[in-house]
Amino acid sequence: MLGALPGTPKQLGSVQKRLQLNIRETDNPEEERRMACVTARKEDEKKRESHKQAMHKEKRRLAIRNAALQWEGVRACLEHPAQNGAKEEVSPEASPAHSPAQTNGLALEPSPDELLEAGGASLQSLSLSDSHLAELDGETLRLFGLGALEALERGWGVQTAGAVTVIAFRYIHFDAIVPTLPRIRVKFPNLSHLIFLETNVSRLPQLAALAQVRRLDQLTIHPKGNPVVSLSLWRSFLIYRLHHFNLHKINNLEVTMNDVISAERLFGTLGHIAATETPRCRLLVLLEESRKRQLQFLLEGRGRRAGLSPEELRDNGKLLGEGLSRALFNYPSRDCCSEGAMESSSERRAVMEQYIQAQVQRTSDTNLKGESLHKLWPSMFMEMVRDYVLEMRDRPTFRQACLNRLSTQGK
Repeated sequence: MLGALPGTPKQLGSVQKRLQLNIRETDNPEEERRMACVTARKEDEKKRESHKQAMHKEKRRLAIRNAALQWEGVRACLEHPAQNGAKEEVSPEASPAHSPAQTNGLALEPSPDELLEAGGASLQSLSLSDSHLAELDGETLRLFGLGALEALERGWGVQTAGAVTVIAFRYIHFDAIVPTLPRIRVKFPNLSHLIFLETNVSRLPQLAALAQVRRLDQLTIHPKGNPVVSLSLWRSFLIYRLHHFNLHKINNLEVTMNDVISAERLFGTLGHIAATETPRCRLLVLLEESRKRQLQFLLEGRGRRAGLSPEELRDNGKLLGEGLSRALFNYPSRDCCSEGAMESSSERRAVMEQYIQAQVQRTSDTNLKGESLHKLWPSMFMEMVRDYVLEMRDRPTFRQACLNRLSTQGK
């Protein structure tokens, strides 16, 4: 069995025997022996390196596949149904390790999926286990599986971290990514592009968490595994909330001035009302630390401007700044995998359902009362007019009755 494998002692022995026969037939045995040893050593190193690369590729493929299977389990636990109403089985052919970069000999523009899966010559594995993978490919840092987030905690050299401009996440719940965004802001100062594929971005407030990074020129949220992309206003909300980044592209589509104006029309009024009508105590709860200090500065009157009351701030909402209205659309960091977070989420969901049901019932009752009044009002109006006409038919008696009523009320 061992004789069939390349690089085994049995095969190397046969190679050495052939080399010895060749050496005996040459005129310079010492030189030929040295050259033969060098050649054999190079071939042996090449075979070992090839075997090592093949093993690493297989481990990488299995890690990505296991991360995908683990992700399906997490999605099932969080009660997020798979797209198209059924879960897709992850086969080796459909795994990220199989992603051709060319079709019919023509180079294609890489999709977000291919950006996560392709590997170049400069590929460097940072963290590899049975269920997660973190790798650095030139300027792109790719993270597969929840455990890959540990790579963000490692010691990064200034030059290496500064070279990273793209971070791609796959098979990681977005709520688990949110707490790492402040660290990403500090460690990767030149980051300009984030890619999310199968991270369960499902609500608009989650997009607000991206405001924690330092800079963002391009954002890619792949429709696969991110239900928020199916919402009609997700792109407008993203442009409005991340206005300070001046995004250039979203999902490989240019952000135009018309997009910015449209987003401002959709969410600008809502943000202004939220900033001017929200009570002070609630503002301090919702805002992040930097915005809290800004609000406290205005309310307590530190600096040249005198202290302002919340009512005065409501009267002049411009003092709060345009960014503050956007900052109210935030998304708090939380551990999506903790039992306490899941219980708290269930409790909030139950309270919200009860509140909505009560509002719907109250609205329904009000609507029924309105319909009943609409039906009865003609007859009621006719009766009222008839009673007043009959009462005013004898004017002297009517005047005397009115005077008596007024005198009685005066006493």
